[in-house]
Amino acid sequence: MVAKESESELERGDEAPDFSLQGVDGETYTLETFADSDALLLVFTCNHCPYAQAKFGLLNELADEYEDAAIVGINPNDADEYPEDSFETMREYVESGEIDYDAYLRDESQEVADAYGAVCTPDPFLFRNEGDSWRLAYHGRLDDALNPDEEPSEFYIRDAIDAVLAGEEVDVEDRPSRGCSIKWTDD
Repeated sequence: MVAKESESELERGDEAPDFSLQGVDGETYTLETFADSDALLLVFTCNHCPYAQAKFGLLNELADEYEDAAIVGINPNDADEYPEDSFETMREYVESGEIDYDAYLRDESQEVADAYGAVCTPDPFLFRNEGDSWRLAYHGRLDDALNPDEEPSEFYIRDAIDAVLAGEEVDVEDRPSRGCSIKWTDD
């Protein structure tokens, strides 16, 4: 297992690329779905990657703690090659409570991951609601644990969400996300 680091082409202040993705609850989600939230954390993630699995608990906590922030997982992995990342298995993770985000979405075409420049799982993008658009406030690691078996001591994402909800600039340094590479289809 080789750790991959993200290199987003989105910069702070850039508008979030729109999407229309199916959630494990059968609903279709777009950026507009989250318009009542002040912050939107989109995390490109999956079921099988140890780096992603190590952050399930943190993302569940964030979804529970922050009423004004939507915490959304997006799984873009090739489910033919990695069956554990299938839509059915995503649903099982949610039904068991292992994943309890505000929404868990499937990016079957991988077009959304590509539009955001996501390259690894987990790869978090935090956006600020500016009324008519979502603007990137932070793209970087969730915390300071670089490997799945390390316990974090700093939670960068909490500081970033707190700043967005307070209407302040995020002063957390963008550090490349670290995790398993996104499993792209071969076509």
